[in-house]
Amino acid sequence: MSIFRSIMSKIFGSDMAPATAPQPGAPDPNASSAAAPAMPPPVPTAGGPTPVAPSAAAAAAGEPIDVEKMLTELAAQNGQGLNWRRSIVDLMKLLGLDSSLAARKELAAELRYPGDTNDSAAMNVWLHKRVMEKLAENGGKVPSDLIA
Repeated sequence: MSIFRSIMSKIFGSDMAPATAPQPGAPDPNASSAAAPAMPPPVPTAGGPTPVAPSAAAAAAGEPIDVEKMLTELAAQNGQGLNWRRSIVDLMKLLGLDSSLAARKELAAELRYPGDTNDSAAMNVWLHKRVMEKLAENGGKVPSDLIA
C-alpha cells in the first residue's frame, strides 16, 4: 500500500480511502453513477492508533470527512503534543506511520515532488501542503489554512 493511501486509510478508515491511482484489475471509480455503498467503521490496526470514524450521518449523506476535527481528536487522545498542523513528520507520527526520511522521500516520489529530496526542510513543507490538498481532493474537508 502506498504511503499516501495509508494516510488516507488512517484518517478515513481502512476501507474508506479511495485509491489515488487505479490498481490493476480494479474497476474505474468514475465508470459508474451508482451511489457509493455505506462505509464500514474503521478497523483498529496493530502498532498504530485507531482511525477516527467519520460520523455515520456524514458518511451516509456523502458529506466530506472533517479532517481537521478527526486529527484534532486523535491528537487529544495521543497526548504527545505533535504539531500535525504544520509538520509532515508529526502528522505521520500521529497516524502511527513511519516518518523516517526514507519514508518521506517515498511519499515525495508518490506525490511527484518536483524539488531536491536532499533538501528535507523544503520537501517536508511541500509534502504537508500536498498531503492536505490530496486529502481535500479525495473527500476530506480541510481548512484553507492547512493547505496554504
